[in-house]
Amino acid sequence: MQKKRKEKSLVMTNRMYLFLIPALTMFVIFWVIPLLMLFRYSITNFNGINQNYDYVGFKNFITLWKENIIGISIKNTVTYTVILVFVSNVAGLALAMALNAKIRMKGFYRTAAYLPTLFSAIVIGFIWTYVYMPSNGLIATLMNQVGMDGSKFNILAGFKSALYGITIVDIWKNIGTAMIIYLAGLQTIDESMLEAGQIDGCTGFQLMRYVKLPLISATITINVILSVIAGLKAFDYVFIMTNGGPGKSTNTLMYTIYKIAFTDQMLGKSAALSVIAFIVIIAITIVMLFFMNKREVEL
Repeated sequence: MQKKRKEKSLVMTNRMYLFLIPALTMFVIFWVIPLLMLFRYSITNFNGINQNYDYVGFKNFITLWKENIIGISIKNTVTYTVILVFVSNVAGLALAMALNAKIRMKGFYRTAAYLPTLFSAIVIGFIWTYVYMPSNGLIATLMNQVGMDGSKFNILAGFKSALYGITIVDIWKNIGTAMIIYLAGLQTIDESMLEAGQIDGCTGFQLMRYVKLPLISATITINVILSVIAGLKAFDYVFIMTNGGPGKSTNTLMYTIYKIAFTDQMLGKSAALSVIAFIVIIAITIVMLFFMNKREVEL
């Protein structure tokens, strides 16, 4: 009897694995096969149209290195990501702390802070293009109102300032998401723990450092990961607002991959840069997860 039950249990268990087949099929078709094709095209001179292409080995990678495309793209992407992660998380946490307090109309303020995340990248890109517009833009108009020359303000035309201008746009959009996640984490903290800390004589800063932050460490990890992902895949605002200019000052990895593939029609070279981007992103993710998980354990 027990033998039959075991055999029946094994049959049911084996049948359950059949439910994995659709998901695994989709995973192989839409992830594994395209990834293998990416590595294949990276060592060819394929232009995206003509199927009569040749294998050129590591020529694409060497060309990317000699033209300094890799260095510029990685530098801009890392700069963009670091600023986005730091500012959006600090500002998001500060907003969450302020809106978690007992204040009037905090529901309205929470909604107002979260509202930018509901707009599409295209809408936000066009809005901020107007905000940054020289002479007639919002910032330039405000400068004119206070006696300054608004015609000289053109952040997107500056070789050193354009990348920071686009980063500000992404920060503005991401603060709301970070705030909501931090707010959810703060609301899980037991009030009795905070009261106990206050009775022991903890200041507001000490409560934050030794009580609140350790208790929301998992929330911090989630927000940092989301911010890093948003920074590494930066493309839409660059495409809408600057097209990678002026010069190559706002060329991020994703935008450069797009430009080489669809503007220059060098898909093989674009695939080579995609492989490099894949390796860089995997390395950053592994290092980040290692330090974030280690930090959670220590806390």
